[in-house]
Amino acid sequence: MKVESTKARTDTMLKNLHTLSDLYQYLDSLFEQDIDSDTLFASGYLRGFISLAASNDSDEQQLISVSLINRVTEKLSQAKTELSPQDNAIVQNFWLALQQTITS
Repeated sequence: MKVESTKARTDTMLKNLHTLSDLYQYLDSLFEQDIDSDTLFASGYLRGFISLAASNDSDEQQLISVSLINRVTEKLSQAKTELSPQDNAIVQNFWLALQQTITS
C-alpha cells in the first residue's frame, strides 16, 4: 500500500515540476519506489548534472527555464564519454522524457 501511495505522490509531483526544488524532490522520491536500477541510476546521475548546471543561480526556488534545461543538456553532452554507450543512452532517454514532462 505504501508503494502505491508513494507512486501516486510521485506522479502528482511529476505533473507539477515548476521549480528546481520540485525537480529535486521528484528525483529524490524515485528512490522511495520499487523501480528499476536503470531509472535509479539515470535519476541520480542526472541530479548531479542539474545541480552543477544550476549552481550559478543557487536558488532552489528558481523556475525551471529553457536556459537551465539547455545547460543540463550541454553538461551531459560534454560528459558522455564518462559513461558506457548503454549507460549514456539510459541517461539521455531519461533526460529526454523528463524534459518532455517539464515543457508540456
